[in-house]
Amino acid sequence: MQTTQNKLPLASRQDFPIIGIGASAGGLEAFTQFIDAIPADSGMAYVFVQHLHPQHDSMLTELLSRVAKIPINEITDDIHLAPNNIYVIPENKILTSFDGVLKLDPRLKNTRNQAIDIFFSSLAEVHLNLAYGVLLSGTGSDGTIGLEVIKKHGGTTFAQDSNASFTEMPQNAINAGVVDYVFPPEKIVAKLIELFKVKEAINTQNNASEEILFQEIIKVLRHHSGVDFTSYKQTTIRRRIARRMALNKIITLKDYLRILQGDKLATEDLFNDMLIPVTEFFRDVKIFQTIREKVLPLICTKASEENTIRFWIAGCSTGEEAYTLAILLHDYLGENLDGKEIQIFASDISELAIAKARIGFYRKSQLKNVPKALLAKYFTSNTNGYKIKTRIRNMCVFAVHNFLIDPPFAKMDLISCRNVFIYMDSFLQKKSLTTFHYALKENGFLLLGKSETNVPAGDLFQPFDKAGKVYTRKQISGRFVHSAMTNNATSTTPKDAVARQESSKDDFRISAEAVLLSRYTPASVIVNEQMDIVHINGTIAEFIELATGKPTFNLLKMARNGLAFELRNAYHKAKETGLLIVKDGIQIVKKGIVSEVTIEIQPLLNTVQPHFLIVFYQTILKKIDVSESDLSAEEVRDNINLKRVNQLERELAKIHIDVNAINEEQDASNEELQSANEELLSGSEELQSLNEELETSKEELQSTNEELLQINQELLTKQQEINISKNYTEAIVATLREPIVVLDTNLRIKNVNRAFAKKYNIAKDEAAGKLIYEIQNHLFDNNSMRAMLEKVLPEKTQLDDYQISVNLMPYGESIMLLNARQVTNETSKEQLILLAIEDITERRIIEKRLQVLSDGFESKVQERTKDLLTSNTELESTVKNLYTANLQLQEYAYVASHDLQEPLRKILMFISRLLGMQENISAEALVLLEKISKSSIRMNTLIRDLLAYSYLNNTERKVESTDLNVIINNILVDFELLIDENKPEIKLGKLPIIQAVPLQMNQLFYNLISNALKFHKNDGSMPKLQISSRKMTLNQVKKHATLNINLTYYEIIIKDNGIGFNQIYESKIFTIFQRLHNNDVYSGTGIGLTIGKKIVENHKGLIFSKSQENSGAEFHVILPVNSF
Repeated sequence: MQTTQNKLPLASRQDFPIIGIGASAGGLEAFTQFIDAIPADSGMAYVFVQHLHPQHDSMLTELLSRVAKIPINEITDDIHLAPNNIYVIPENKILTSFDGVLKLDPRLKNTRNQAIDIFFSSLAEVHLNLAYGVLLSGTGSDGTIGLEVIKKHGGTTFAQDSNASFTEMPQNAINAGVVDYVFPPEKIVAKLIELFKVKEAINTQNNASEEILFQEIIKVLRHHSGVDFTSYKQTTIRRRIARRMALNKIITLKDYLRILQGDKLATEDLFNDMLIPVTEFFRDVKIFQTIREKVLPLICTKASEENTIRFWIAGCSTGEEAYTLAILLHDYLGENLDGKEIQIFASDISELAIAKARIGFYRKSQLKNVPKALLAKYFTSNTNGYKIKTRIRNMCVFAVHNFLIDPPFAKMDLISCRNVFIYMDSFLQKKSLTTFHYALKENGFLLLGKSETNVPAGDLFQPFDKAGKVYTRKQISGRFVHSAMTNNATSTTPKDAVARQESSKDDFRISAEAVLLSRYTPASVIVNEQMDIVHINGTIAEFIELATGKPTFNLLKMARNGLAFELRNAYHKAKETGLLIVKDGIQIVKKGIVSEVTIEIQPLLNTVQPHFLIVFYQTILKKIDVSESDLSAEEVRDNINLKRVNQLERELAKIHIDVNAINEEQDASNEELQSANEELLSGSEELQSLNEELETSKEELQSTNEELLQINQELLTKQQEINISKNYTEAIVATLREPIVVLDTNLRIKNVNRAFAKKYNIAKDEAAGKLIYEIQNHLFDNNSMRAMLEKVLPEKTQLDDYQISVNLMPYGESIMLLNARQVTNETSKEQLILLAIEDITERRIIEKRLQVLSDGFESKVQERTKDLLTSNTELESTVKNLYTANLQLQEYAYVASHDLQEPLRKILMFISRLLGMQENISAEALVLLEKISKSSIRMNTLIRDLLAYSYLNNTERKVESTDLNVIINNILVDFELLIDENKPEIKLGKLPIIQAVPLQMNQLFYNLISNALKFHKNDGSMPKLQISSRKMTLNQVKKHATLNINLTYYEIIIKDNGIGFNQIYESKIFTIFQRLHNNDVYSGTGIGLTIGKKIVENHKGLIFSKSQENSGAEFHVILPVNSF
């Protein structure tokens, strides 16, 4: 498979699943198994993140491409994700995902490598339920936090099973409870494909019937838990439903609804998944700094008068934020805590979360944001984590409570409801803020999440610290029940019924007021800002009527003809001015009766939301009966028309006045909008600044998290090492063959090991509590033992190899070796004595026997050593004589060859002269002279070779840098005539430069090339000669026992296509004077290869050959680069 860097198609983050795969040690094997299982058309993108060394080039992409069926891309900055592609992180980089694009940032030096956590977290925040996290082989804890974030955003998580090469990383995530599935790598791929197919099938269900099924599921949840999710954000709700369906392999909503209706456990699982318990200690550190520095001083100053401080954490999840505020308050008050009554109420709709909060136990990773000083002060550490201390636990009261429907807590100094509104629509946000406004004291504080505001009920709260999301309660004297409070009648619970029964117990004054309002109040309505009727007083039928079409309570749509226009204008004026507006002289006609209507619109002050009281007054104009009038019919009509014209003129004048007023108001509104626009721009700049501050805070928190994680991991490692050491120690003590007994300071036995119990025939339980002297008929009650335990040991903290001889009945005289240590029990601080008893009686007997044998052996060794010294002296004398003989032999060979060369030169000279006088010599004499000449030449060559062989033992040859390329080229020049005659094909490769004796290298390769050119075939084929070399690897060097693995070697190969030889004669051809052919066929002395072998051995090398008859020969010369 070839890797690719081609431009990939742009991808929307909602298009396809993104699989993040992380690993460290052992990751290559796990990655390979994972990729090998990926089909060519899975429809998913895979991003591999591994801990890589920052200074080493990564070959991960190249290695993985060998097994991949889809393209593999090494990630570059701003690369777009595409399905059916694999992406691999380069070395020394940190990877993040941003809206379908991968971003690379340099890895910071001297920081802990958390590349997997960083990428998984960014992947989850962007791709939500399309993000999948896979954690494979590795060490450390990187990846656990990232998987937790993926799961909280609706994604699915996996970890490799126990077959991983290194299980620490995946097991840490499994122990943290953030893993959905545990499989081997290849099965993880199969499960991913299965889940993707299920989600695809779920996503295709968008018709009207599916909408009904969604509502039915919400209804099942409401009946099961009492919580109505109707007004929660539906995208989040549906993602959670889809996640549960995928995990349970359910394709259709209809099937899932059927399971929920029949399985309470499945409904409970869905309910718990809906709650999304995202919380941590000191989340958003700067916000809690604001609470400590700005909010707590104000609360505590006010509390000094009342001696009571009350907090309410609404939606507390598993209690981290409640305990954070309790710790913050306790630490702030310090010595001023006495006399203060502190009540911190923490509520949540999840019984499971409240149960965990009440326990107050948290893993080390959950406390990463807690400052070390506060951690030590307010938590108790144990092996698995930390438990909140009692003084903080007693400050908090945890309760299952739904603040949307249950009566709220009251008279609160501070309410914290962080990251709850993000799951609600504006209706529930308004409802919640109204509840909190009621529950807070005057000028009480409200704390919201960093993505939440008070906008849904801006008239109830005002900002106290915008950056910290802290608001204060506005003082409002009167309250109306917000219209949102009656939005959903189906969500009532038994608690609502109780509340209604209690509120129905009115006193006589309220009853009298109700009678007066029902009987004597003029026709009136109360409307909200949208002019929807929220309350009706008196008989209103004369002024409104039901409109055709969809039922509505909007006053303008229900007003009778002639009233709507006037109502709109008057309402607009009342809303703008805040004053009573009266509109009279409005004529309406009903059943032939003309009436004149007066409207009064009064804004209602001091209400939670703007409301208006509209009162109607009616005057019936007298109807004229034409039959009883003295006027004619025409005069009556003229009279009516005149009155109508007058009325229309009056109305037209009023309309002109209204139009002018409206134009003026429009101009004023435009100016206000311009001002508002400028304020929005200013607010945008503030938000930008806030975002930058939040980003900085996030980076600081990330750095702190990494440091805490590293420290926690180190502590965990040390604790594990201590536990392992403890287990090893106990196992060693239990399995030791030497008896061991633990005594207290009174010399009473605390414990014994198995060897002690067996040696002295006493059970552990029987020995415990007894004096050491009392057991087994006072076995150890003797002077030597008492002296050691009562006198020697108290003066020293330890004793090593303290030997005593005692008479132990019934064992007789025994020699004991005692080792003792004074130790302290860290838990009880009790001083103890650890005593190890070794009976060495038999050892001493054996040592005596060995001493006798040793004395006998020593005398024999001395005798043998004397004989060896004599032999060594004789051997040294022999070696010296051989060395002298060898030198004499070399001198003789030199002299003999020199003395033989002189007469041989004269013989050759005389033969040359005789051959020059051929006309005076008979033919028979010429034949004899030629034979004499050839024999003389062979003898001259033999003498020259013998002389060269004798020179090889001369160690005074000069070693220098020798270029074998130059040596070979010079030799080929010497053979120029022979080459021109035979026309061989010669191929020369690059040869090395080595430290050698140049003349000997010339002799070596001269003989080898000479043989290759000489022993060619006589069948007319072209002779071939090939000379090449290669640097040998360590494994190649190790194959030859005579070579030094610490040296660098080159292998030079001289290959020809000549007559070759039988491989069985390989050793023969390197023996002096041994030849495979006589001089009649191929000339030679039988010394050349012997000289070559001697030269190679002098250079600490190796020469050997490979050949077959009529198939050419290969000579392999192995020489070190420098052996001198």
